Amino acid sequence: MGGRRGLDRGRAGSRGISLAPVTEELSPPGEDLQYCPYCGDNLVLRLLPSEDRPRLVCDRSHILYVNPKVIVGVIPERRGRILLMRRAIEPRYGAWTFPGGFMEIDETAEECAAREAREEVGIQVSVGKLVGVYSRPAPQAPGIVSIVYRGRITGGEVKPGREALEARWFRPEDIPWDELAYETTRWALRDWLNSRRDTSRKRS
Repeated sequence: MGGRRGLDRGRAGSRGISLAPVTEELSPPGEDLQYCPYCGDNLVLRLLPSEDRPRLVCDRSHILYVNPKVIVGVIPERRGRILLMRRAIEPRYGAWTFPGGFMEIDETAEECAAREAREEVGIQVSVGKLVGVYSRPAPQAPGIVSIVYRGRITGGEVKPGREALEARWFRPEDIPWDELAYETTRWALRDWLNSRRDTSRKRS
């Protein structure tokens, strides 16, 4: 989830995979979009009387709005530990994160979180409280909105899917902060830790 140039150097776990800095070739939003998805005409960046900023528009007046991608993640919990997975795909091959991915058009955010947990690490989760919502706007970042939930395991066995090299349980003090995949990963895990401490204080 998310990333930025030159972030998160280090070694990734027991297999000794070297984590290179995140290097993204970021372009202004819509720069790589050339053709109208409605009619196939060429798109031109133009300020229209009906808009407050330049928009991609074709000669037939179709407007293409370039919006951020929505990513949903879940932090699976069990007996005070969290389940993290090590990415088997680029970007950030070999880095640690929690299950998450792009939201499909026909599912809710909670359904996406549960699906990603099932697909990426083989478990069923009951999606719980919201950890946080994090944004990385373009062009300095990928242009995403990341939604992260807490998750309680209700079934299945931990079995890494095709996008994970391995999955491992971590105590809060053992979270591999220097080997996390993205800045949004770090933000969410810190918020999870803070909410956990707040809950402990209320109980004491």
